[in-house]
Amino acid sequence: MPARPEARASTGTVTDREVLGDHLIRVTIEVDGGFSSTGVPDEWVALTVPGQFQTRYYTVRSFTGTQVVLDVVIHDEGLVTQWAQTDCVGDVVGLSDPKGSFELPADAAWVVLVGDLTGLPAIARIGESTDLPVTAYVETPDHPLSGYTDLPVTWVDAPGPEQSGLAALVRGLDWPAGAGYFWMAGESAQMREIRRHVRHDVGMAPTAYDVMGYWSASRGRQRRAVDPGPIYAAGKAAGKDDGQIWDDYDKARGDT
Repeated sequence: MPARPEARASTGTVTDREVLGDHLIRVTIEVDGGFSSTGVPDEWVALTVPGQFQTRYYTVRSFTGTQVVLDVVIHDEGLVTQWAQTDCVGDVVGLSDPKGSFELPADAAWVVLVGDLTGLPAIARIGESTDLPVTAYVETPDHPLSGYTDLPVTWVDAPGPEQSGLAALVRGLDWPAGAGYFWMAGESAQMREIRRHVRHDVGMAPTAYDVMGYWSASRGRQRRAVDPGPIYAAGKAAGKDDGQIWDDYDKARGDT
């Protein structure tokens, strides 16, 4: 069972929805005055969509004035996947305070970025935020997403639906000379292989890379046995708080 989410720090209203590709949908959210960007280019937020009390994490593609842009990767199943494929303009969503981890070392002379579609928003934003030479690779089940970013990107075909081969790609990289920074995000098992490789085979210091698992292929994406949506709606109608609704959800799943 996921950890109980923190209370929504901000709320916002979806003002625009745009299909960027077969597996990528952009939503623009007009947020209230409580939202403040960290300025860290790979910052992410916990998103709570209507009728749900569970959260999912998404990178902030951009934040301008009062508008947060999130790019949602579409999977076969998923709480936000289902929502993003509806006409969600006008929906009110919850957003946590953003957090980020990108930290460029002072002596870095280059940046290498690798990821699948889940890592693309951060890759684009990182590349657009630095004047250092950037090399970027993005694995996608779609055609190359022309116009997504001005950053030069090498587009790599995914080996299959809900699959990734980025570990093999990274093992075959020719690294630039001198000190630099490697940032990567994608499927968790691939990230574990890559983390071991850059640490032990390439010999990078821990401060020279950030490798994060954003999703897991091994767990799969199966339809939930118990839909929390009706439980959430009934709980709110009864005046229950989120903790009490979580208890109802646990009971319905047989976890108590």
